[in-house]
Amino acid sequence: MKNNKIYIIDVTNRDGVQTAKLGLAKLQKTMINIFLNDMGIYGSEFGFPVTRHETNYLNANMELVKTGVLKPIILNGWVRAIKEDVKKACEMTNVENLNLSISTSEQMTNGKFLGNKTRDDILLLMTDAVDFARKKKLKIVGVNAEDASRTDMPYLIKFAKAAKDHGADRIRYCDTLGYDDPFTIYKRIKILASEVKLPIELHCHNDLGMVIACSVAGAKAAIDAGCDAYINTTVNGMGERAGNADLVSIILAIKYSSGFSGKYQLDERVKLNHAWKIGKYASYAFKVPIPINHPGIGTNAFAHESGIHADGALKDRRNYELYDFEELGRGEPELIETGRQIIAGEYSGIKGFRNVYDKLEIKFKDDKEAANILELVRYANVHTQQPLTHDELRFIAKYPEIARKIFTMTP
Repeated sequence: MKNNKIYIIDVTNRDGVQTAKLGLAKLQKTMINIFLNDMGIYGSEFGFPVTRHETNYLNANMELVKTGVLKPIILNGWVRAIKEDVKKACEMTNVENLNLSISTSEQMTNGKFLGNKTRDDILLLMTDAVDFARKKKLKIVGVNAEDASRTDMPYLIKFAKAAKDHGADRIRYCDTLGYDDPFTIYKRIKILASEVKLPIELHCHNDLGMVIACSVAGAKAAIDAGCDAYINTTVNGMGERAGNADLVSIILAIKYSSGFSGKYQLDERVKLNHAWKIGKYASYAFKVPIPINHPGIGTNAFAHESGIHADGALKDRRNYELYDFEELGRGEPELIETGRQIIAGEYSGIKGFRNVYDKLEIKFKDDKEAANILELVRYANVHTQQPLTHDELRFIAKYPEIARKIFTMTP
C-alpha cells in the first residue's frame, strides 16, 4: 500500500452549479455541504466569494463551520488568481481557504486575453495573488492552472514551482476541456509531481467521456511520484458541458478497481453508505433524474434480468456484483405517500405547518417559535421553488437564524 493518500474535494457548489440551464438555491447548496460533511468528504469548493448574491450564504456556512456543524470538512472559495479578487473575498466574506485560478495554456492566454497578457504576466498575476493571500493569513491557498492539459510541460512546471515558492499548498491540474486521456494525464502528472513535489489536485471534465479514468489515473501518478492527490468531484457528475467526475463513481473506482484496491489509499473518513442519500438529494435539487445505469446508485445498478445473470447473482452475488448495494446505503424500504398529503410551502398556514412538523417529531416551545419557523419555511419555499425535503425542514427548525441569513439577498 502506498503511503500517500487520495482525498476528495467536491466542487458541486462551484462547478456543478455552473451547469447551463440549471442551478441550486443557497439552502440546497448548504444541504449539499452538510451531506458531504456527513459522508466524510475532505473538502467542498462551496462558492464564489466575490459574487454578491453568494455573500450571505458563504458567511452563514462559515458560521456552521465555527459552531462545529460543518466539521471536519474544509470549505474553499474560488476566485481568479488576481490580487483584487483575493482582497474582495477577504473583505466580503469570512472564508478561510481560497483556490486561485488562472489560464496557463497558449490557447487561453491568447484567446481570452487577446494579446493583452504575456505568459510572464500570468506568472506575475498569480504570484502576486498568492503573496496577498498569504499576507491575509488564509489557512489553505490552492493555485489552479486552468487548461493545464493543453499547457506545454516546461511552462506548467515553471508555473507550479512559482506557486510553490510563493506559498501555495497545492496545484490544481485542470483538464478543462476533457482533452487528456488516462495515459497522457498519468505521464504529465507524474512529471509535474516529481518536479514540483507539491500535492496535486485533479480537476477533470467529461467532454470525451473519460473523466473518471483520467481523474484516477492522475491521482495514481501523483502518488507514484510521492505526493498526495486530491480529486475534484461533483454529485451525480453535474458540471459544465458534459460534466465533471461523479463523486460516487470516483469512490467506487478507488475502492474496487483491480489497479487501486489494496494498493492506493482513499481518505479513510469517506463513508460510501451515504452515496444513495446524497445522490437522490442532488437529483431532486437539480431536477435531473439519476440515469438508470449510473454506477452504484442507478436503478439498474443491481438489477438482473437475463437467465444466466439472475441465476448467478442468486447463487452468489459476487458472480455479477463487484460490491454490495448495502455499502451505498441502499436496500432499506422507502415509503411513498399515496393518500392525503399536507405540504409546507410559501402559502402554508399554521395548522398544516404544525401537521408537517409533528410527523417529523419536531416540537416547538410556544406559538411564537412556531410562527417564526413557519415564516422561514415560507421563504425557503419561495427560495427553492419546490417542496422542501424533510432534511431541509429539520435544518430550518434547528438553525433558524442561519437559515434566515441564507435566504437573505440584498441587490
